[in-house]
Amino acid sequence: MVNAPNLRALSRKLTDTKVKASKPKPDGRPENLTDGGGLYLHVKTGTNGRKPGKFWRYNYRIEGRMKTLSIGVYPTVTLQLARERHDEARALLARGIDPAIYKKELQNANSEADSNTFEAVAREWFIKHLSDKSETHRTRTTSYLERDVFPFIGKRPITEITPRELISVIERISKRITHNTHIRVLGTIGQIFRYAFATGRATLDPTASLKGFFKQEEETQHFPALTTPTEVGRLLRAIDHYPGQFYSICALKLSALVMLRPGELIEAEWAEIDVEAQTWTIEVRRLKAKMSIKRNNDPKRKHIIPLSHQALAIFEELKQHSGGKKYVFQGMPHNHDNPMSRATVNMALRRMGFKGQMTAHGFRGMASTLLNQMRDKDGRRMWDADAIERQLTHQDHNVIRSAYNRADYLDERRDMLQSWADYLDELRATTGQVLTFKTKAV
Repeated sequence: MVNAPNLRALSRKLTDTKVKASKPKPDGRPENLTDGGGLYLHVKTGTNGRKPGKFWRYNYRIEGRMKTLSIGVYPTVTLQLARERHDEARALLARGIDPAIYKKELQNANSEADSNTFEAVAREWFIKHLSDKSETHRTRTTSYLERDVFPFIGKRPITEITPRELISVIERISKRITHNTHIRVLGTIGQIFRYAFATGRATLDPTASLKGFFKQEEETQHFPALTTPTEVGRLLRAIDHYPGQFYSICALKLSALVMLRPGELIEAEWAEIDVEAQTWTIEVRRLKAKMSIKRNNDPKRKHIIPLSHQALAIFEELKQHSGGKKYVFQGMPHNHDNPMSRATVNMALRRMGFKGQMTAHGFRGMASTLLNQMRDKDGRRMWDADAIERQLTHQDHNVIRSAYNRADYLDERRDMLQSWADYLDELRATTGQVLTFKTKAV
């Protein structure tokens, strides 16, 4: 049986002045100030030095039981607002609806709505599907969404987002960022919608109707690189005369010698350098690879770089500055626990006037291009293409071939890198065009 309240106008007893001046009882016990119809202000002494708290409550009876509904905290909930909420609760009770249960169901519904916004689903997708990706990939993916997508559709319920809304978002990205970034972001959005569909929070993927809608740039991503002997000689001489920091100059010189990715070089650790064996050994955790492979850190997948005499000489100089530290290339004076910035080499190249012509990653393309072009006096290749690819740590995408071709080519790569270093010395010393290696190193 429901005890329905009398909904005629109540005779209210409290005033704003009385509510504001209300205090607990002199002995510290709570004070209840009745306003009428079961609504009252519960005033109690604060704890741990806090000020006394004032709470609006509504006592009512339903199904023969007394219950209390919390209406809010004063002064956030004013006397007028407390009365309005009290009237709403009384109206619910008159229809046989328990106000406390109704409030809880409404909160749950709002919570569920919040969890089904595009941003909420996307962040859940981050955790489920980006955890095994590289840090660079995770950062790039999340930053694009946080900067270019969430501000516009992040708070929208994922079930209500239309293709027209997505068109506006993607067109905005295409005008600001090049290299088909807008297509990749659209693909990410599609993955999020498909995840929402799989988890029962969406009924369709609106990106499906946009397939082919946006224009793609015809591109093959190549990092700018100097690839002719004359250009390379000019670059090497510029490095020799670069008035930059010591670590920057050493990083530039080593970049030309070892064919590593910028991050692999900049984050070099002294524990990886074996001067006696003349090798630099990088574990797979620092190489470009799937996160599942990195986590296993299979020692068979480590990359051994034979060091030329020129590279060893640079490490000897570096040891005088950072020997005994973890990283070869130290960060700023206040940040020696981290290596210097990965952007250092690119910034140095721009300062030397090679913007748009050469990048830190371009040293790999420079070496690969020239090494593949090298011919002996009889016109035969001087270096096995597989040895060059192994030095670059490129994966063989031919699954069958890669299963059988596990050669390390260490001896040939040692000859190749020493000859390459000698060749760079030759280019540095002449303004003319040097076409080939004269002989392999012995």
